[in-house]
Amino acid sequence: MSVAVLLLLGLGVAAEGRRNRCVFNRTQESCVCYNLSEETASSIIQCLPATVVEFWGGDLEKYAALPIRDLDDSVIDTLGSLIIQKIIIGNVLVPEMLLARVLRFFSYTHVQELAFESCIFQGTGDWRDMEGQDLPILSLSFHNVTSAPLTGSEPAFSSLGRWLGTLEELAVTGSRVTSLPCAIGRLLRALHSLNLAHNSLGDESLAPAFCQGALPQLQQLSLHHNNLSSYHGVCEGVGLLPQLQHLDLSHNQLVADPSSSCQWPPSLKHFNLSNTGLDEVPAPLPPHLEVLDMSHNHLHTVDVSLSSMKKLFLSQNLLQAVPSIRNYPMLDTLHLDNNSISELPRAEVELLGRLQDVAVAGNPFSCSCSGAGGLQALAATGHLGQGWPRDYRCHSPEQYQGWQVAQVPVSVLRCDPAAVVAPICVALALLAVAGA
Repeated sequence: MSVAVLLLLGLGVAAEGRRNRCVFNRTQESCVCYNLSEETASSIIQCLPATVVEFWGGDLEKYAALPIRDLDDSVIDTLGSLIIQKIIIGNVLVPEMLLARVLRFFSYTHVQELAFESCIFQGTGDWRDMEGQDLPILSLSFHNVTSAPLTGSEPAFSSLGRWLGTLEELAVTGSRVTSLPCAIGRLLRALHSLNLAHNSLGDESLAPAFCQGALPQLQQLSLHHNNLSSYHGVCEGVGLLPQLQHLDLSHNQLVADPSSSCQWPPSLKHFNLSNTGLDEVPAPLPPHLEVLDMSHNHLHTVDVSLSSMKKLFLSQNLLQAVPSIRNYPMLDTLHLDNNSISELPRAEVELLGRLQDVAVAGNPFSCSCSGAGGLQALAATGHLGQGWPRDYRCHSPEQYQGWQVAQVPVSVLRCDPAAVVAPICVALALLAVAGA
């Protein structure tokens, strides 16, 4: 097998203390190669039946200056016969010059996913050979990688424009990214999923990244674990994404300015604001929102009305009462675990019973007749979520403290004497009239 093919598949250089071998897992149709060198490349034959191939360890510096000739017909046929769908390359030093010369050979394969884990990209590649080149790769990911800043690299990326224009998924995570140039976003014309989590993006970097004409097909955007701080700044930054449906801002410390206003993309339906340090529901919310996650915040009340809302996640807050279900006529899921709710009012129990999934575990329940009875009635509907009855325990009164709510005895005679006494009084009155 030629050097070019080995490089194409992610050839690494042997490292001290590691065996140079490939291991094929027939059940998972995957193959993992450790520190494969040219001398031991015969073991890569084991990977031919795999759909996923991983290469871990070493670097590619010794091959950076090797001439990479065009492939002959037999090698092209070999690449075309492989069933490999995904290649993962990890813990290697990758000269960009070498990558630029080898990447074009992927056009002869069926590889749709390419991932780099814990790699260092060195130098600058000459990408002119990729001008107008098609590649089958639809998903590209980088995790914990080190490279030159993206800003200033726009001319190099322009040579990749034909391929980048067909890319559907891109993830650059845990890589200290501080910006995404507008020109690169404009090349990603078919991208529908972008993951930029665990980076160093600030509020000021969003508007340039999501500029006019950038990412026109983007539907899912993950920005969790960054340095974002302004709720309205994010709103303005993503306002030009016409197809955005899912936005994850979790694990950013956000502040909402009540005097500011902005327009979220009307297409936005799934919004994750969990772990953002908010003490109230920010406004405005996307007008057609269907799923809102505000768990792990500091909310005391939730008083908003959204007719389109279907799923509302409010676990791990400071709520003392159940939000009015009447504000959400389309709601089917409500999670309120680990708040400060002591009782479910009778008026809300019937409404909650109409939902498909209700979770209220871990609250300090008062197991008075109405408190225990309401939860038991809700559980009887079969829609009380995971945790019942184990995680539903009484906080008061003292005689039931620590009990499972399901074990608290509830009867009409004990809990609502009027319901029994009133009919008896009516019957006695009727008998008295009849006797007279």
